[in-house]
Amino acid sequence: MRTCVRYFLLLSLAIAVVQCQRRRPTKPTPPQRKPHIQKPEPKEPTDFPPVIFGPPSIFPDCPKECFCPPDFPTAIHCENRNLRKIPVIPARTQHLYLQNNFIDEVTEDSFKNASELRWLNLDNNRIKKVERSVLEKLSSLLFLYLGKNNLQEVPGFLPPNLEQLRLCKNQISKIPSGVFNKLEHLSMLDLNHNKLTDGDVGKNIFKGLKNLVQLNLAHNSLKKMPTNVPLNINQLFLDRNNIEDIPSDYFKSLSKLAFLRLNNNLLTDKGVPKNIFNISSLLDLHLAHNKLHNVPIFSHKLEHLYINHNSIAKINGTEICPFPVMAIDWEKEDEQPHLRFLRMDGNAISPPIPLDLIMCFRNLKSIVI
Repeated sequence: MRTCVRYFLLLSLAIAVVQCQRRRPTKPTPPQRKPHIQKPEPKEPTDFPPVIFGPPSIFPDCPKECFCPPDFPTAIHCENRNLRKIPVIPARTQHLYLQNNFIDEVTEDSFKNASELRWLNLDNNRIKKVERSVLEKLSSLLFLYLGKNNLQEVPGFLPPNLEQLRLCKNQISKIPSGVFNKLEHLSMLDLNHNKLTDGDVGKNIFKGLKNLVQLNLAHNSLKKMPTNVPLNINQLFLDRNNIEDIPSDYFKSLSKLAFLRLNNNLLTDKGVPKNIFNISSLLDLHLAHNKLHNVPIFSHKLEHLYINHNSIAKINGTEICPFPVMAIDWEKEDEQPHLRFLRMDGNAISPPIPLDLIMCFRNLKSIVI
């Protein structure tokens, strides 16, 4: 009996030892990841999408990146093609469209045959440099558009027959001396949205621009009115600068000035002489977003006046009326005020509209107060 009991105890002990020696279940080993192999850098920057090629052309000299309309053989359309460089332009080209690409330089090789070019649009690219020899040889060029690029100065050696030059929305802070001297045919010069200061538009900068009609210097850093503005100027745009005052004789020689924009400056009553805008040629006057407390005197020929968002508290129709109301001959158009649009909102003026204002400016079609 004792032997059986002893055997049973030994068996139980052996079973317990075996159970203790059994391995607990382990989690499966995760599969090993393959080592990451770095891919080589692309040859071109990743922000440049691929070039879009043009359709097949009947012209054998048509650049493969462009479209050459069969019914307009002198025009080549290379806009919106994601171009990095300008292709070689055929000799027959007179109108060339290269806007909305990624071009950063204008080189001579592209234009070595394009001596007949008259219209060149390079707006909205990344151009930092224009080689001197390019523009110098384009003697037939009339319209040059280089807006919205990265130019830091006005390109030199501009074609002498140029009629329109657009350089808006660049980084221009320098106008080389004499760069406009030979441009006697230029009628429009657009330099808005740049970094020009008073020193950059010095005394003789606009010398030679005998036929300039429109000068746009808006959105720059001017503190003074530009000097020696060409005498034939018809449209002068100076919005969004830091101009505080206007010399009393500034407009004396500008007998053809019809459109003047001085919105968003720092003009005050002290800096605006009483009769400074009493110019018989002036049709459209913008003085919004300044610091004026009074409405300036203006000519009876003025048709549109914007004096909104100033510090004007009241308006006296009798004071600003170009003629005594009782003396106006309403049957003679030339002898009555021509004002048709008047905007005064954003001031401290409250309705109703003064009666003497209505009595004087009977041709008003719209008043915003």
